[in-house]
Amino acid sequence: MSAQATLTKRAIPAYCEGIQYYGEPWPGFDRHAARPAIAEGRKAIANPSDPDAVFQTLLMADALRYVTLQMCGAKGSGHPGGFASSAEAYAALVMLGHTNIVTEVGHHAPGFYSAMFLDTSLEEMGIKTMADMMARFREKHGLLGHLSGAIPGLLAPAGPLGQGQHFAMAGALLHPDVLFPVTIGDGGMGEPYVLNSMMHFHTAYPNVTNFLPTLIWNGYSQEHHSMVSRLSNDEMIAYWAGHGFDEVVLVDAKSFDDSGQEGAYVDSSRFSLKQRLAFTQAVLEGMDYAAKSALSGKLTAFILKQLKGTGVHTLGAKSHNLYPADTLDKPHMIEGLKRRALNPEAWAIVRENFVRAGGGPAVKTVVTERVLDLAPLGKLPFHDYAKGEKAVPATAMGALVAYVGKQDKRFVVTNADGNEASAMKNINDALKIRHPTVDPLYNQEPTGQVYEPLNEDACAGLAAGLALFGSRALWLSYESFAINGWPIVQTVTQAMAELRRRTPSIVCMFTAGALEQGRNGWTHQRPEIENYFAAQMRNGNVYLLFPCDANAIQAAYDYATNSFNKGMVIIASKSPLPVYLSLEEARDAVEKGAAILYESKAGTKGSVVFAVTGDMVLLPVFEAKDKLEAAGWRVRIVAVVNPRRLYRPTDISWDTVSEPDNAFMDDAHFNALFDADVLLAVSGGPSASLEPVLLRTRAKARDTFAWKRGETTASPAEIMDYNGLTAEAMAKRVQALAG
Repeated sequence: MSAQATLTKRAIPAYCEGIQYYGEPWPGFDRHAARPAIAEGRKAIANPSDPDAVFQTLLMADALRYVTLQMCGAKGSGHPGGFASSAEAYAALVMLGHTNIVTEVGHHAPGFYSAMFLDTSLEEMGIKTMADMMARFREKHGLLGHLSGAIPGLLAPAGPLGQGQHFAMAGALLHPDVLFPVTIGDGGMGEPYVLNSMMHFHTAYPNVTNFLPTLIWNGYSQEHHSMVSRLSNDEMIAYWAGHGFDEVVLVDAKSFDDSGQEGAYVDSSRFSLKQRLAFTQAVLEGMDYAAKSALSGKLTAFILKQLKGTGVHTLGAKSHNLYPADTLDKPHMIEGLKRRALNPEAWAIVRENFVRAGGGPAVKTVVTERVLDLAPLGKLPFHDYAKGEKAVPATAMGALVAYVGKQDKRFVVTNADGNEASAMKNINDALKIRHPTVDPLYNQEPTGQVYEPLNEDACAGLAAGLALFGSRALWLSYESFAINGWPIVQTVTQAMAELRRRTPSIVCMFTAGALEQGRNGWTHQRPEIENYFAAQMRNGNVYLLFPCDANAIQAAYDYATNSFNKGMVIIASKSPLPVYLSLEEARDAVEKGAAILYESKAGTKGSVVFAVTGDMVLLPVFEAKDKLEAAGWRVRIVAVVNPRRLYRPTDISWDTVSEPDNAFMDDAHFNALFDADVLLAVSGGPSASLEPVLLRTRAKARDTFAWKRGETTASPAEIMDYNGLTAEAMAKRVQALAG
């Protein structure tokens, strides 16, 4: 009888269908794996030093490695090596009942998928067997190459390095009694803001320590040695201690090596079983200590040091990802799988421990699998500015932000450059800057709701993380610096598009400093990011809002704050500007997409429409209107407030996202706004936000007036003149277009 036939007679769990290789039971299996170490009705092991728990933790680690390698090998693609060196740490967390795990490393995705497969969470998406895993890996509607918002049981996406710690900190802030471990690769330690952001967070929230950075120190990044690979253990501990960590627990596989491996980083899977178990016990005990430390009020980090690729097909950076030649029929892949092959009974006990850990499969227990209750806001206290008066848009919005924070104590406002510099001091007056130094002059209090690290990534990260995890937040910035934090907002909005639950939209307001920051010069004049936002509008859940005045910004903020699963970006000025719309008209403009600010009663030469995004740039537009009317033209000025509404339904992936929105302006209403002999699309920033108007207009002639480049100037008028955004230039262009 063949070995496989013998196995068939044994109890192979149904979920193992597709597993290609089985091994013999490890010595001591009958003694240490007679029953699951996580007892029935319990969420975790009782004792991290218990030999049964240690034995089964190592079984879990090898099960994770096996599933990861075979799944990646099925497609000759994916990234097994980094997660492989983290397997004991991940397994220890699970066995200790800590399953709200996020990661900074998108390349660890196959391992995280393996965990969700082993705990049955992936059954929610029809993945029940190993064969299903292989078929659905890196396929549409399956398990994409990096973590997303759609995978059952996984708390947060992971793509660009340096983001995961923000999700862990946001989770910790919202759920004080839950531990949020975050795995970090030493390749990602080259990103300077990983530890910096945690240090600032700890200074602002010293009592929120229930997140646990878990460094997977394996000596390599993607294609070479990591930049921290030469540090000694003491130097690495000092590095973390220097960023405010009270406890740093480091477990080095080298200390347990009985296989004579050279170098600082070793492969623990080459040890004898006795030493593998000793190493696993050290990880389990160290992780238990670290978790309890973090939950008891000490900022704590755990570091696992072992060679990248431990226990899979090859080692070092070469293990990072598979290539087309790394398929399941190749000898090195077969050998790697056979080394990790477990007996059927081991697969059964691994599954049982996974299902019991944390109180059940992650899809049923982690915090992001349920909607977080939101504090009711009631009606926002709008101020209806009179048409014709001057008001500061940013300040008008600030009053509403202050109210939201008063109603919702979990609400956090983040801003690197300072609210006062953006004419939003009223936010600080009401909600206070969170700072350990009490100082009324600067609105500083230890319990404030305004988070002000001088790092846009940290600002964007905490706000986006809070929104993804179910709470309201607001990121404020100058648009000139927003690019430094936008990548995590893009990651989160994409995740929100895929979520299987409702969550508040991530709301941002960027001060349109290009036309206001004249004396600061081009360093503060970078509105080109608006093109980035505009391109994202086609995603289906990203909205770029251009309120034209102080009433419109109130309507825009109300619209954004009461939306779900979207990315809402408001662009506005911090200077006193004319009010063009009543509050009711402004609400209508935000909802429908655009509004007429002015229309001539008569004209003899023909018609001109100005389609305008922005507020300050309306000043030269109204001057141009005067010149054109004097020359006999009939002029209409239309504020494009919500350009996403002006696209055609076929332009936007609105039907592919959670909380879909298919409200688009129909042709009749669009033509009533924009039909003319000449159409000028005008923006104080770049022109992409006006794309929907230019796509649909029936005007006989059209052109754009938009930002070109920055320069140091004494006034907004001078910077507009430098960019050709003048009344004279606009009037001349109309005459030229009309022939």
